[in-house]
Amino acid sequence: MNNWYTVKVKFTKEFQDGTLKRVTEPYLVSSLSFTEAEARIYQEVGEFVRGEFLVTSISKTDFADIFHYDDAEDWYKCKVSYVTEDADSGKEKKVNNNFLVSAHNVKEAYERIEESLKGLMVTYEIPIISLTPIVEIFPYVPGEVEGDEYNGGGALAPQPEEAVEEVEEAEEEINSPNINVAFNASDDEDGADESE
Repeated sequence: MNNWYTVKVKFTKEFQDGTLKRVTEPYLVSSLSFTEAEARIYQEVGEFVRGEFLVTSISKTDFADIFHYDDAEDWYKCKVSYVTEDADSGKEKKVNNNFLVSAHNVKEAYERIEESLKGLMVTYEIPIISLTPIVEIFPYVPGEVEGDEYNGGGALAPQPEEAVEEVEEAEEEINSPNINVAFNASDDEDGADESE
């Protein structure tokens, strides 16, 4: 399961007037782990930052969903609250979810989050919309990080046919009757007498 990680990167940035300044910018990365998030940020940021850069922090960030619109570069965090009933106790419980939406201003962010959530079957309210400092978002792409086992780039990637046949043969050897296997006697009482 992918999670969102906020990764802060410190580097020397050249501004349009030609001045250089040391800045720390946050990026949002979808990945399976902190390690993969760091590897992806080195790969992504390394493409456009000249010189050295440093990952200063990585933190897990909880977003229920992200709504990207191509016409805007600013990211707004929208807190959406709704009331649900607990199935066990029957008590009402307030649930808060954070969503991220790209927009030009707060009003447009509100309109876009309303549009994106129009299929929601509960009555909700949006108590907070705030501009985030997030510069860019890097969504999950399977196999993107070179050598990443979990994304299909490493040892867990699909194997050729011959390797699959070898694995199947190995599984047959494991099912050998010479191996003692512990099991629950209540499942097969006759088998319990044979193993003793």
